[in-house]
Amino acid sequence: MTPQPSEVEREPFGDAAADDTVVELSAAASRTASRSTRRTRSSSRKGSKARMTGQERREQLLDVGRSLFADKGFEAVSVEEIAAKAGVSKPVVYEHFGGKEGLYAVLVDREMNDLLHSISDALTAGTARALLEQAGMALFDYIDTNPEGFRILVRDSPVSQSSGSFASLIVDIAAQVEHLLAREFDSHDISTKYAAVYSQALVGMVALTGQWWLDVRKPGKEDVVAHLVNLAWNGLEHMEPKPELRTVGKRAKK
Repeated sequence: MTPQPSEVEREPFGDAAADDTVVELSAAASRTASRSTRRTRSSSRKGSKARMTGQERREQLLDVGRSLFADKGFEAVSVEEIAAKAGVSKPVVYEHFGGKEGLYAVLVDREMNDLLHSISDALTAGTARALLEQAGMALFDYIDTNPEGFRILVRDSPVSQSSGSFASLIVDIAAQVEHLLAREFDSHDISTKYAAVYSQALVGMVALTGQWWLDVRKPGKEDVVAHLVNLAWNGLEHMEPKPELRTVGKRAKK
C-alpha cells in the first residue's frame, strides 16, 4: 500500500519546508570524482614512455574522443584524428571500439547515466517545490562540472544511433517527473491525466535553458535555477483544475 503523504507533503503548492531542504549529491559527486581520477591517471600516462594497459589506453581514447566530439560534433571527427591526438595508430582505435561510432556510443551512454543518476540522487525532498529546486540544481551542477559531456549529449546524434540522444534523455527524466507530479496532483484533487504534459513542459524548459547557459554562463547557475523555479512554481501554485484557452481555439470568447 502506498503510504499517505504527510501534512507537509499534502501542500505541495506551498513552500513551508523548502528553505530547509539540503540537496544531496554525494553519489553523483562520487561518480564525478571517480571519472576524474580515471582521466588523471590516463593523462599522466600520455606524456610517459611507460606502456599503457588496455584499460588505460581505452580511457585515454575516451578522453580524447570526448574532447573532440564536444568541440566538433560527431560528423566532423575522424578515426584518424582520434588516433593522432592519442598518439596511436588507427587499428588501436578499431581494436578498442570498432570505430568512432563505438567510441561515441560509450561516451553518450556514460554521460546519460551520470546525468540521470545525478538527478535521481538529488530528488530527496518530500515537497514539490524542494524537488523542483533539487532537479534544477542537479542539471546545472552537471552542466557546470561536465560541459564537454553535456555538449556531446545536446549535439545531434549520428543517424546510425537510434537511442542515446538528448531527446531520449529528456523523455527518461520527464518520466520520473511525471510520476512525482501525478502523486502531487492526486493529493490535491487535480486530475493526473495531464501529468505527462506538465512533466515534459517543465523538463524541456529547464533543459533548453541549460543549453543556453552552457555557453553564456551568466547569470550564475543558482540565479538561473531560482528564476526557472520562480516561473514554474508560480504557475504550479495557481493551477486551474480545468484550464481553458481564453483568446484562441474553439472556446475563445468572442
